Amino acid sequence: MNVTATSPISFLHNGVALPRLAASQLACRRGTRLLFKGLDLVVEAGQIVWVRGRNGRGKTSLLRLAAGLSVPDDGQVLWGETPVRRASGFCERLVFIGHANALKDDLTVTEALALLLHLHGRPHHAAALHAALERMGLHSRRDAMVLTLSQGQRRRVALARLAAEREASLWILDEPFDALDVDGVQRLNDLLVEHRERGGSILLTSHRPLADALLHAQQVDLDAYEPGN
Repeated sequence: MNVTATSPISFLHNGVALPRLAASQLACRRGTRLLFKGLDLVVEAGQIVWVRGRNGRGKTSLLRLAAGLSVPDDGQVLWGETPVRRASGFCERLVFIGHANALKDDLTVTEALALLLHLHGRPHHAAALHAALERMGLHSRRDAMVLTLSQGQRRRVALARLAAEREASLWILDEPFDALDVDGVQRLNDLLVEHRERGGSILLTSHRPLADALLHAQQVDLDAYEPGN
């Protein structure tokens, strides 16, 4: 099963087209268990790809492979024509948000977001921080301690990293809708659409059905790559 864009789109980032992310014949193990094999996928500029599958099928493992955080047992992941772990500029154009929110309880909301943006080389001046928190509906909580936040509010702080993005880049998001209420889901959907329309590419997992009419996501079903299928 291959997933490709129906019509290639060319978008620019500082005058350079955003490369495609392409996985070819991937295989992945967890311990001695083979999670999937023979997996192909392509994420083009201006495209959203939704990875689906039962619990334990390797969705998080696939995202880590795509982000260059781990090495496949077989196959390769390319950024343009180069393996992601050796691709020039890949890390600078990647936003990876895992299932954990990676927030420090002893910081304020603003401080926690500033730290995340700083660690990933993104602007973190006051105006950028306030605007990102406003987009995620957290402006009134900007001085609250992370320790006092609900799980949904913590997820919004982590996702405010996306609201701070202004250029085409690759977003790899593990269950980004987790713990969000209806308002949070809408805010995240708006960010995903804006990013796609500016030429960004998005690879994500979600147990929650996506708003297909809005996001137009391509789908990859990991159950189809289960060994023995």
